[in-house]
This record gives sequence, C-alpha cells and structure tokens, in this order.
Amino acid sequence: MSDATLHATHQNPDDFVVQIADQVESFLVAVTEVAKGDEPDSAVPFLLLEVSQLMLAGGRLGAHEDIVPEERYEPDSGPEQDVDGLRESLARLLEPVDVYSEVFDPYEPRRAPVPARISDDLADVVADLRHGMAHYRAGRTTEALWWWQFSYFSNWGSTASATLRALQSLVAHVRLNQPLEELDGLDTDQGMGDDTLVIEAGKVMAEEISRLGLGRAGR
Repeated sequence: MSDATLHATHQNPDDFVVQIADQVESFLVAVTEVAKGDEPDSAVPFLLLEVSQLMLAGGRLGAHEDIVPEERYEPDSGPEQDVDGLRESLARLLEPVDVYSEVFDPYEPRRAPVPARISDDLADVVADLRHGMAHYRAGRTTEALWWWQFSYFSNWGSTASATLRALQSLVAHVRLNQPLEELDGLDTDQGMGDDTLVIEAGKVMAEEISRLGLGRAGR
C-alpha cells in the first residue's frame, strides 16, 4: 500500500502504523498464550489462524513503498527479550509434529528441501516483531515500520509463510483423512541428502495429532 493508495482510500498514514502494530501485538500475545500450553487441544488450529492474520500485515508492509527511517542509524531499542523459553515451550507443545520440510528459496534452482521446526520459526518471528514493537512503544513509529518492513523481506516474512504452509498442511492432512505417518522422522540435527530427505524410523502420528485438536471433517 503506497502513500497514494493510503490517500485514495482516505486512510491516514498514522492509522496504517497503528493497524500494523495492532496486528503485530495480537500475534505476540496469542503465540505467548499458546506456548503456555493451557489449551493444547486447540494449539495447531489457533496457530494457523494467528499466522494467517500476521501474513496479512506482512502483505501490507510488502506492498507499501520503501519506508525510510528518520535517522541514519537505528536507535537503541534496549535489550532484546529472550525467546528461548518460548521456543522450548512451543517445541514441547508441538512435539512430535514440530519438524517439517521446507524449500528455503523456491527461485534458487536445484535447492534441496531442508528440515525446519515450527517452534524455531515462531520464536524467530516473535524476536523480529518484538524488536519493532520496542521502537513503536518508544514513540519511534517510522522506525518501527521500517524495521517490520525490512525484517519482513529479510527474515520473518519467509519464515512465517513457511510456518503457515506447514500448519495448513498439517490440518489439511488430518481433515482430508490423509494420515501423517513418521512425520517426526525428519531430524533438524542431521544434514540432508543430495536428492532425498534423511528419514529415520518414525511413528504414526494419529494419536498425537488428535491430542493437538485436529478433528476430522465429515459430510
């Protein structure tokens, strides 16, 4: 959304940053609540919803013209909040459907899939968004928008979209009665073969997926 589009839709640029900040804040709060593990039965569907909504904010940032910060150097936003606890909590909650296969760059030829973890991805996205939120809360709204846009292109946009595909695929497999067998055979601690994924002996995931609240759809 360019400035011209903002004016054409009678949207104040200040409204734009408030809307983006609200979407970011909603995601941060939601993921933190999910990681507490109080409602494990709804974890995966809820994460699917929250990441989908975050990608709307990302799309708006991506469609906006380049945001130019007011200062040449980024102001100090203070100490970064640790996300390791969040990462570990999500890993425990999502085990053993945490690991999935992802193509890092779909436009890079002959790039083999790599293993990734939903918990790692969500923690990394949270870290990026919190950094921008620190600027926003300090009143540096342009700096916050610049950071969210820059990190959308450089990291959290692709990370969140990969996570969204994984979550959507997980839900779809179950709803379409396509069992996810040996899903936890993907190991992020191992390398990948030239043409195939390194697969270890795994286990059938039906009971675990059911525990995470993914019911089967019927007609």
